[in-house]
Parts: sequence; C-alpha cells; structure tokens
Amino acid sequence: MRVEATNRVRLVFSLFDANGNGTIEAEDFEIMASRVVEAASDSDDAAKNAMLAAFRRYWATLGAELDTDGDGRITFDEYAACVLSPERFDLTISDFAESLAALGDPDGDGLIERPLFMALMTAIGFGRPNIDALFDAFEPSESDRIEVTAWVVGIKDYYSPDKAGIPGDHLVGSASV
Repeated sequence: MRVEATNRVRLVFSLFDANGNGTIEAEDFEIMASRVVEAASDSDDAAKNAMLAAFRRYWATLGAELDTDGDGRITFDEYAACVLSPERFDLTISDFAESLAALGDPDGDGLIERPLFMALMTAIGFGRPNIDALFDAFEPSESDRIEVTAWVVGIKDYYSPDKAGIPGDHLVGSASV
C-alpha cells in the first residue's frame, strides 16, 4: 500500500469516528449520515434516503469484514489492516460514491456547484482549505461546477491502495498538497 493511501486511511478513520471515542461503530455512521443529509437541503427524499442507506451499507460491510473480535467496534488496527482491499469493498465504495454525488446534484444536471460540494464535504468532516483544493483539482467549469462523474471517480480513487497524486490527496494534510 502506498504512503498516500495509508494517509488517506488514517484521515478517513478519524472522520468516521464521528463521536470521537477512538473506534468506529454504527452510531458514528448514523451521526455522519445525518450531518450529510442535513447539508443537502435541496435534494429530494429519494436521494437523501439513498445516502442514508449507503452509509448504513458501508457500516454493515465494514462490520462484517473488519470487526475481527465481534464487539461492534472497529479499531484503527482492524480498519487499516484491510479497508483498502478493492475486492472486498468495491461495491460498497461505488454505492457510497454514487449516492454522495447524486446528493450533490439535486437538479440532476450532472454538475455539482461548489457551495453544495463544500457543505457536503464539511458535513463529512474535511477542512475547508482541503475541500477547496480538492474541488479545484477536479477542474471546475467557468461557472464553478464539477461533473458528477468526476467526483464519483475521485471518491473511488481515494479508496484505492495503489493510487497516488490523485485529487483526493488534497484532503490529507495541508491544502498545498
């Protein structure tokens, strides 16, 4: 696994630990899902429900695959050991990426405006300078919008253990990545 991927794993674990107790558990995914859906006030109920379902599937997959001691919690060691195993998580990540991007495109035009992108990513827990750098890395149009497909691919790349120099690397560390 590349150093960049390890850094992404560490960051995502800290964000998933929404209640800050040092482990990730079902409650963390409910907290984060609620924040993300709340940030998408213009999205329809179907998109919001799909996002909630994607967060719950994400937790169910993580729990089934990574909770090695069966205590309903995932430690960083359990998480880091195999979360970037594409064969185990591709469908879950794809579902999550597509649901999040759809939430960011409430008018269905295939484009995501910066303000909503910022709101969704802030709800997940990323820092504003890093979110701006990520959005810019997706090469927005003159009207400051990115394509839904670019964000979906970017999310999938973020979870790939062999990727480096990707837009998602802007989310790790300082925004000057």
